Amino acid sequence: MVAASARSQADPNRADPPIVNRREPGRWSAPDRGPLLGGSPTKASEPVPLMLMVAHPPCTRLCNSGVRWLHEPPPGRTREDVWQELQDAAALFSEFWNAPIARIAIENPVMHRHAKALIRGFHEASQSVQPWQFGHPETKRTCFWLKGLPKLQPTNVVEGRIQRVARLPPSADRWKLRSETYPGIAEAMAEQWGGSVAELAA
Repeated sequence: MVAASARSQADPNRADPPIVNRREPGRWSAPDRGPLLGGSPTKASEPVPLMLMVAHPPCTRLCNSGVRWLHEPPPGRTREDVWQELQDAAALFSEFWNAPIARIAIENPVMHRHAKALIRGFHEASQSVQPWQFGHPETKRTCFWLKGLPKLQPTNVVEGRIQRVARLPPSADRWKLRSETYPGIAEAMAEQWGGSVAELAA
């Protein structure tokens, strides 16, 4: 559901995934470090502020390509079900977007208007990229919402505009295959955003 990286100011070479306590909105923690926001540390160490978060929240109910399900639910689901899932997904995106972290990147597809209206402090995506800009000869528009980070720069523009993801046949794993992050994009994120944070912390 969520991939995120955090570097501490005390130890910039150590990266741990922050954890969102969804039962207590706004409460963040890192493994072996205790809560970062609110409350007292669970261990005998001081809370360490996160310097960078890269998040990939669930997009099934937020993306424009799935807006039709809000009005015509898939088999076995009700409108109440899918609208509740939309509200939950928007709440999680809001937690990420409004987190007290200086550098934030959130990845998601193009959103529909209902999702935008539910996200606190929403603004349009900072940029969108395509796999063919990062070494993969395919098309799949990916959007990034950025705070305190530069736009991701293409690293390897290649020929080819295959619509592989859009043409995937129905299957139990189709949602998972459609949500995979291309390695070339992931590498660019790590190098361009992670590298800039490491330099600041040095």
